[in-house]
Amino acid sequence: MKKFLTLIILLNFCFNNAYSIEPDVFVQSTVNKASEILSKNISKEEKINGLKRIAKETVDIKGIGYYSIGSNRKNLNDNQKKTYFVLFENYFLKSFSSRLSEYTNPKIEVQGKKVLNKNYTIVNSLLIGTLDRPEVKIDWRIYTKNPNEPLIRDLIIEGLSLARTQKEEFASILNSNDGDINALFKTLENFTKN
Repeated sequence: MKKFLTLIILLNFCFNNAYSIEPDVFVQSTVNKASEILSKNISKEEKINGLKRIAKETVDIKGIGYYSIGSNRKNLNDNQKKTYFVLFENYFLKSFSSRLSEYTNPKIEVQGKKVLNKNYTIVNSLLIGTLDRPEVKIDWRIYTKNPNEPLIRDLIIEGLSLARTQKEEFASILNSNDGDINALFKTLENFTKN
């Protein structure tokens, strides 16, 4: 019985630690996958679909959605919340993939990391410059509450937070429409249609 219990404890330890991934390794692995897709000789649509798949696996889209709508989320009923998250995911995936698909072969080097607390780590990286574009400093805010499944929560490009910028855009749309959530829904819908 003791041997059996020891085996169970050992297997549990191995299983729980086998999939733990360091945030900097996670980021480098993610950018390598994206770079591989972008350097392939395939159509832009295929590249976009490949990038969307990567985003669904590595980005906390729901967490970014909550952050982007801010305190306005409290005013939504369950139906509106469902609608918002469907529209937001479509908006996010299109925005993310269409921006990235313009790069033919981005080389990103992870340079370090800073653990902020048990839930967040900032991973520092550099988009290597070419003759066509300058180098760009990119910091990744990684949500590490579950160390087995780290997720990207924000990109800070040359000091500018994409999540914060998006939150300000959404707030501006709502403020200029007397807080009408349907105005935001319409904006998100129109973006994904074009």
